[in-house]
Amino acid sequence: MQPTESRTIDFFTEDTLPAPRVTPTDAERIAAERLGMTAHAQGLGSQQDANFLLHADDGTPTAVLKIANPAFGDTEIDAQDTAADLVTAAHPELRIATVLRHPDGSPRRTTVDTQTGPAIARLLHYLPGGTLSGPRHLSPASVAAMGTIAGKVSTALRGFRHPGLDRVLQWDPQHADRVVDKLAGFVGEPDRRAAVQEAAAQAWTHVHGLAAVLPTQAVHLDLTDDNLIRSPGTCPPIPDGVIDFGDVTTSWAVGELAVTLSSLLHHDGFEPHHVLPAVRAFHTVRPLSREEAEAVWPLVILRAAVLVVSGRQQAAVDEDNAYAKAALDREWRIFEQATSLPLPVMVRLIEDATGMAKVPARTAPADAPVRPLLRDLTADDITLLDLSPDADCMDRGAWTDAGTEERLAASALADGAAAVATRYAHVQLTRAQVLSAASTATVSTGMNIWLGRDAVLQAPAAGRVLTAAPGRIELTYGTQVLSLSLAREDRPKVSTGATVQAGEELACLDSGTTVHVALRDADSPDVPSLVRPEYAPGWLALTTDPAPLLCLPADFDRPRDSDLLDRRDAVFATVQGHYYANPPRIERGWRHFLLSTEGRAYLDIVNNVTPLGHAHPRVEQAVSRQLRRLNTNSRFHYSSVVEFTERLAALLPEPLDTVFLVNSGSEAVDLGLRLAIGASGQHDVVALREAYHGWTYASDAVSTSLQDNPNALATRPSWVHTVDSPNAYRGRHRGTDAARYEPEAVAVIDELAASGRPAGAFIGETYYGNAGGVALPDGYLAGVYAAVRRHGGLAVADEVQVGYGRLGHWFWGFEQQGVVPDIVCVAKAMGNGHPLGAVITSKGVAERYREQGYFFSSTGGSPVSSVVGLTVLDTLRDEDLQGNAARVGSHLKRRLGALADRYGIIGAVHGSGLYLGLELVRDRATLEAATEETAELCDRMLDLGVIVQPTGDHLNILKIKPPLCIDSTAADFFADMLDLALGQLGHG
Repeated sequence: MQPTESRTIDFFTEDTLPAPRVTPTDAERIAAERLGMTAHAQGLGSQQDANFLLHADDGTPTAVLKIANPAFGDTEIDAQDTAADLVTAAHPELRIATVLRHPDGSPRRTTVDTQTGPAIARLLHYLPGGTLSGPRHLSPASVAAMGTIAGKVSTALRGFRHPGLDRVLQWDPQHADRVVDKLAGFVGEPDRRAAVQEAAAQAWTHVHGLAAVLPTQAVHLDLTDDNLIRSPGTCPPIPDGVIDFGDVTTSWAVGELAVTLSSLLHHDGFEPHHVLPAVRAFHTVRPLSREEAEAVWPLVILRAAVLVVSGRQQAAVDEDNAYAKAALDREWRIFEQATSLPLPVMVRLIEDATGMAKVPARTAPADAPVRPLLRDLTADDITLLDLSPDADCMDRGAWTDAGTEERLAASALADGAAAVATRYAHVQLTRAQVLSAASTATVSTGMNIWLGRDAVLQAPAAGRVLTAAPGRIELTYGTQVLSLSLAREDRPKVSTGATVQAGEELACLDSGTTVHVALRDADSPDVPSLVRPEYAPGWLALTTDPAPLLCLPADFDRPRDSDLLDRRDAVFATVQGHYYANPPRIERGWRHFLLSTEGRAYLDIVNNVTPLGHAHPRVEQAVSRQLRRLNTNSRFHYSSVVEFTERLAALLPEPLDTVFLVNSGSEAVDLGLRLAIGASGQHDVVALREAYHGWTYASDAVSTSLQDNPNALATRPSWVHTVDSPNAYRGRHRGTDAARYEPEAVAVIDELAASGRPAGAFIGETYYGNAGGVALPDGYLAGVYAAVRRHGGLAVADEVQVGYGRLGHWFWGFEQQGVVPDIVCVAKAMGNGHPLGAVITSKGVAERYREQGYFFSSTGGSPVSSVVGLTVLDTLRDEDLQGNAARVGSHLKRRLGALADRYGIIGAVHGSGLYLGLELVRDRATLEAATEETAELCDRMLDLGVIVQPTGDHLNILKIKPPLCIDSTAADFFADMLDLALGQLGHG
């Protein structure tokens, strides 16, 4: 078929469109003889064209040779090249695969003979970086970037006109119904063929009703993961390049976005709600109309259906096309995800994401006499049962107990309520599941009612009975459907198809039975009683609060948290950062779990502040009891401060027998340094590099972590002297050479003394926590402590992170080194979240502080703080949490070690007990830090139900320091999710 200047393709007049038969040898000859480029050709996949990557002799990519399908004429090719130039001009920040040109400015384009007929060949710019193709999970940032590019291309092509755009392509959604009809027969499996036809018909009906108001324009129509090029080296992969304008045509503008969204749905771990960042990003660049927002998801379904039928056809007619055959499973996955939720749900979800959600204002049908659904029951007879994360009845882990809802309802009924009802559109925390890779259905779409006495269900208004069967009644209620789910033994008093009047009996219910009440749009699909929070806006838009049918007020004040971060930033100093760019709102914790306000349960892997676990009832009871009695400062005389400090001192070896109580680790380190300097009379301090000790003046002065302060080493005061981080994995001396750190540190200490500035203190973490739980080299502290003492200084041990049994085998980190410090600073674990810290030293050192004045902390050592401290110590002992740290920590470290054997990105597993660090590197030889990969992994782990964060100067170490009550089941879940996430992110 000879391409001509005037002809453009009409897919429906072509029987098939096999890709041109061109070998790499042919491609090299065409490039050299016809387009002036000598190169080696490497075949690239394509559905209907022939593409080759051309390499210079040294292997450097130089260009892409694209040989169009013979069905495409020169006019169409010119339109494609012109469109690419337009986008380049409009958005120079994007890299576009434009046509290469000869020195005279003419495009490197020619017509060549192929085995399937004459075709147009041209050279296009090669864009390094690679596509987003493949199953790799894509982060929200990657997804949003795809939406942004689609929006930019759409705006750049808005006014583009060209005769080569007047084409009839099978990929144009305007013809999707005809394409499916024509090619459905190539889907050999009858059930899949029927599913595709049914979904396409429903989607087409929806779009057809909007078509008249959908704007049309020139569109790229193939901005997919195959055609968006990532900026080289970015992680997560952020696209900034566009290739393949082969499908450019005139079509519905919103189709540009729909094509991009559909290409996301086959990626690992992807489901429909994951596309929303792309929707929002596109809408920001190129605002959607309300009708376009409503058309997006039907177009996604149509695109998916066309991919399935077209892929099957191409594989059948083009048997040598490995690219087309390899895509078949991927295309079916896209279709499955596109149709995994009812179409109206996704339509409403996208409207919500773009700020176009319609606020329901529906109550009773107009002019209809309304009767209460439950005869003779008023609002005063009904007790509302709050099962949300904020509810007091969810305390002490009640949400995890089977039968909690029934127990709470029974209690309310016993207190005299005639009925108990849950609330519409609220989260029911009792339905949350722990250790789940996906969120569970927690948002109610109706109301559950428990009856405390016999009751009659009556029609609230005139209507028609749609369903009447044991356990279920459905009837019309104006433009809506009222659904009543009963016990199976409850039989309706009406029949299917009957007409009922307001007040007519529907069923008689016995005391003790339950009923679920829901209102949905008459044209909506069936709505589950509970839905997942990610999809709740879509489902709830199809429903109405049934509370008025029970004489209760409708809940119009359903809270939304969209502005909470903005409010935080407005009043809370932003230097006090928060985890994650879009963090879940956490308002409840229990043991080693954190709960979002959406009812999502997260495994907490970072909270060394709460060693006993979140919301420990023993601490809560102790604090409550003490607050009812007394809370004041430690100048008053009371027993708890004495008992607590006795217990604390008893945990330390001689001569550490004297305790100062403060509020935090920063204060503890600050005071510890003041004690050392005061006792020694020497003002210089030696500190380790890559360490964090706090935010007060003195503790910040000795903090050298470049992550906490990029200028840390350059801005230390003159009295602070640093020595090498004794990191046997990443430091200057590695492996057995790490023994050199100790004599080098000793030499620095000796040199200071020789210069007349002997150190008054050496401070260091006893187990290198900030570096990810790295053990110090054997004998390190013994040598350094001896050196500083030899010159009159004191040894200060920072046990803020690693103390209190977290290491499992040792209660204090210094025990691992076989030394005894002069001063010990501790906090975090002491109060299980209550602000509490301590400095423990000898009586002699403590007394020297009097020369600097007196010491006092208003709340350090208060009755409440002291009681909390005692309770934590008692619970650590009684629940054997140090032993649990040893057992579970060893198990988890073995699991992480097994992952390191499988994933090259894991450089090392550091730590002991439940202070572990998983260090991620790009190269195990160079130890190049995988900083961006670590951040992306943390974000993916959050999606999988795990809260974990990076640490270290390069932020490439997962800090693993969960509550000490974590069990092996949760540890295995963490390891399993790491395994899943690492595989999904392409690190296998």
